[in-house]
Amino acid sequence: MNVILRQNVEKLGDIGDLVSVKAGYGRNYLIPMQLAYIASPGAIKALETEKKQYDVKMEKAKHQSEIVATQLADLQISIPMQVGEEGRLFGAVTAPMIAQELELRGYKIDRRTIIIDEAIKTLGIFEVKIKLHPEVIATLKVWVISQE
Repeated sequence: MNVILRQNVEKLGDIGDLVSVKAGYGRNYLIPMQLAYIASPGAIKALETEKKQYDVKMEKAKHQSEIVATQLADLQISIPMQVGEEGRLFGAVTAPMIAQELELRGYKIDRRTIIIDEAIKTLGIFEVKIKLHPEVIATLKVWVISQE
């Protein structure tokens, strides 16, 4: 079965791609979830219109993400943690902790977009990446301080 993708589908293709899939996958998942059209001349025209709207929407989202990224680059947050011997933390600094601290400062960031390369288990200054858009990644400085 040939379908035209309406959205980016991981491991299958990007918006506007003509792909061949098994009939059950197309009928039972892609088409009902509005991820694809059955390949036909009318569907190709409808998709072109949707793709233009999608491109405009993604460009606006990218622009907004770039603005937020520049604001986050200037921002530094502190996270107080309980500290044991030799400056080691009880537990670790997690993405939800960082998201909560950002929310207190007026930034609504989804915890799943926060990328912590290594577990933060000591006091110090760390750089954390935040994926705001597929093309925009912000860097945030996180100070881990003693709670006392």
